[in-house]
Amino acid sequence: MAPEDNDFFGRTTEMVDKKISSELIYRSTDTLVILSILLLAIAYSSDYNLGGYLATGLGASLVFGLVGRFTDIYTSWGGRAFFRDEVMRIIVTWLATFFILVFIIFVSKTSDQLSRMVLIGWLFVAPALLIINRLILRSLQARLKSMGINNRNIAIAGITESGLKFAQAIDSQPESGLHVAGFYSTGADGPEQDESTWLSGHHAHIGNLDTMIEDARMGTWDQIYLALPPEKRELAARLIGSLSDTITPIRLIPDTFTSSLMHSKYLEIADTPVLCIYDAPLSVRNALIKRLEDLLIGAALLTLTLPVMVVIALAVKLTSPGPVLFKQWRHGLRGEKILVWKFRTMTVCENEGTIRQATKNDLRVTRVGALLRKTSMDELPQFFNVLQGRMSVVGPRPHAISHNEEYQQLIPGYMMRHLMKPGITGWAQVNGWRGETDTLYKMQKRVEYDMEYIRKWSLGLDLRIILVTAFKTLSDKNAY
Repeated sequence: MAPEDNDFFGRTTEMVDKKISSELIYRSTDTLVILSILLLAIAYSSDYNLGGYLATGLGASLVFGLVGRFTDIYTSWGGRAFFRDEVMRIIVTWLATFFILVFIIFVSKTSDQLSRMVLIGWLFVAPALLIINRLILRSLQARLKSMGINNRNIAIAGITESGLKFAQAIDSQPESGLHVAGFYSTGADGPEQDESTWLSGHHAHIGNLDTMIEDARMGTWDQIYLALPPEKRELAARLIGSLSDTITPIRLIPDTFTSSLMHSKYLEIADTPVLCIYDAPLSVRNALIKRLEDLLIGAALLTLTLPVMVVIALAVKLTSPGPVLFKQWRHGLRGEKILVWKFRTMTVCENEGTIRQATKNDLRVTRVGALLRKTSMDELPQFFNVLQGRMSVVGPRPHAISHNEEYQQLIPGYMMRHLMKPGITGWAQVNGWRGETDTLYKMQKRVEYDMEYIRKWSLGLDLRIILVTAFKTLSDKNAY
């Protein structure tokens, strides 16, 4: 075996070992945190059931690890927002673990061996400790990487917009463990400008494509990223062919067009590979899972909120003239017209022609309606829409038909958000794009998040959105 082959396999083994050791550290510390139930038991009672608590703690650790594979809490967190992403994954994983465990305890009839106070304390204390544990470990790793320990040196081929943006993103996140050593020019990167102007003095110019190929063969860098001009497809093909016999991992930074194709489904029809550019985002299996989710969560929340809805209905009826429910035609799955229900919050019931959005201090909003809109309780009747199959608990929010007709002329791909059922809450809403869309930019951002949700749908993502919605409802400044 050639020396460079030994070097290649040595690098690969080293990367695998780092991944395994990092995951092992996370799993070990998570197990210790989850076993804190023993400490709670000791503090609560002197005659606690040590064997029962230990079995419960170890069982919870096992279930947490299994559920964590679905929520990706043990995958690389480089570039992942901690409080907006990592924390929600941990909370969702823990809640799923806890309720699975409670179900097992109930079925096995061992609940009398465990203190209810300990279990309740465990429910709230464990996720807090898990989050603190992750924050500490993440901070330690980020500190080591910012000091240059365990970093990976990378190079970028192509002084292009996509390459420069990627380098800037890497520079802004030192915890990713990547360090941009410099750029290789391709001779076709852009307008004839001084290369120091292109690189803005932040990164070095380390050669041309011939130099890059030689460095790739020598294993000079841990990774090389290709950021080639999109119109130079022939150059890209030749370059990829030349790099096929090197020992350096090669990665491609896609242009806008290629990036959009990467989100497409792949099918094989009559032995022919086919990309589904615009298609239903959910497979039959996932569509069934989402429908079961809607039925279970929708029925549970409807049952819990039914007494509240009776009180709201009386308040609406007694405080202002007009119907209790406001019904409006909107577009549902694949543009089908559906009748969406809400508690009436205004003195008018616009459903045809030009419909004006509610604005801050809108005189049409009643006093009861203002409270309902602030707390989103005006949306509660939509759980009936969910059980009917017209809506989903989570999905892109449905807009009035007149608004759809307006924005589909202004925003490319706007109607693609109707490839999924509309939802009571959605990814755009929990990310701050709720309420009045008085500028085109606000609607563009809402559509952007809706499309991201459609591309990345998972049961775990839906549960995260529901949980965030519950916390954000009372503090949302965009609700009026």
